[in-house]
Amino acid sequence: MASDTSTLPRTEPAPATPAAAVTTPSLAERAQADGVRFLLALFVDLTGKPCAKLVPVEAADELQHEGVGFAGYAVGAIGQQPCDPDLIAIPDLDSYTPLPWVREGLALVHCDPHVEGRPWHFAPRVILKKLLAEAKAQDLELFAGAEVEYFLVRRDADGTLAPADSKDVEARPCYDARGLTRMYDHLTGISAAMNALGWGNYANDHEDANGQFEQNFAYADALTTADRVITARYLISVLAEQRGMTATFMPKPFADRTGSGMHLHLSLWRDGEPRFPDADDARGFGLSELAYRFLGGILDHAPGMQAVLAPTVNSYKRTGATSTRSGATWSPRRATYGGNDRTHFVRIPDHHRIELRGGDGSANPYLALAAALAAGLDGIARDVDPGAPGTDGVVRPELPPTLLHAVEALGADPVVTAGLDAAGPGVAEYFAALKREEFFDWHGTVGSWEHDRYLTAF
Repeated sequence: MASDTSTLPRTEPAPATPAAAVTTPSLAERAQADGVRFLLALFVDLTGKPCAKLVPVEAADELQHEGVGFAGYAVGAIGQQPCDPDLIAIPDLDSYTPLPWVREGLALVHCDPHVEGRPWHFAPRVILKKLLAEAKAQDLELFAGAEVEYFLVRRDADGTLAPADSKDVEARPCYDARGLTRMYDHLTGISAAMNALGWGNYANDHEDANGQFEQNFAYADALTTADRVITARYLISVLAEQRGMTATFMPKPFADRTGSGMHLHLSLWRDGEPRFPDADDARGFGLSELAYRFLGGILDHAPGMQAVLAPTVNSYKRTGATSTRSGATWSPRRATYGGNDRTHFVRIPDHHRIELRGGDGSANPYLALAAALAAGLDGIARDVDPGAPGTDGVVRPELPPTLLHAVEALGADPVVTAGLDAAGPGVAEYFAALKREEFFDWHGTVGSWEHDRYLTAF
């Protein structure tokens, strides 16, 4: 929710250096230069769970050229059964990230899972790379910024969840300077790490709920941003644990307080030039027709995208909220767009970008960006006009009220399902089955709300 004026590009990306002029250091050379002793070879499953093996630097060459194996079914939601061949995680050297703030001598490298020599089409990073390649075939490149919101919490002796800062009790704590100061060590530790890694951290703030924070970093190409979201979650979680706290990206940990979003700031570029700005925009937002067609596609496919952007039962406690202690939910309920107005599904902060506000803290950033790109490219292909902003005279689809409704909307949307299946068939169906099972697993539980309402009601 915080100010995000630096989230997307204002200037042309730096031109690429000719390949012939570059000597790329090996993974072992990079690690040795940084004093790294161990490498986390990491990827995520469809739910965003980070999976890794700890590889000693002495095996870095083997990791680079042969990868490292995982029993795929044991990983989790990644489309394998116990009888299937191993996943082989192949590192992307461009994602190499030293993490001395976590442990001295530790680095992380994001990997693409392969099976029998081919990229595994259930792997979220592989899916996003395939969609980005499809955009590249149209001479388009997706840039993205992400707002990472989270809570710092603790469990009391009776199991009750509470903000880690016991003094964080104000009804409207957003931007509170005292709350920021009490969490100074944690926040500045994350900020220093982000800046040392070249991410360009430009703001750290107390968000709208007690115990909730956001730490912003600069835009990048979509794959790099997705990698950084995963790295940031890992970094935030581990450093919070070291200080006796739990960092949670759960969308709605407290029923009466604002939930955590993951807003995505999107723009398209071609040949190093931004394609969204247009000073002659008759609608007054300074956007090009390409931007409006991209936006139109996202609005058209909003219901089908929500199972990806808000992929948990808990997500719909956030989007379905009607009020919070602070007085606002900051989560959209209908697929609208508008200017610098945070009540919309898509906000237009300025003429460089659009902000997709439907996602939450449980979203897998690779899948969220893949779904948004698939929807936006469809809007361009079909020349979709988003119509007038807001709701005046325009019927806008409501967003699904529960995860089950979202799964049904996903199944009815061939564009979003094709996006999930971009690297190979069966992913959308598998993902929908996982999420349907999650909903009914929750639905089959009995909790305190039912006891309070029904125990003596009849």
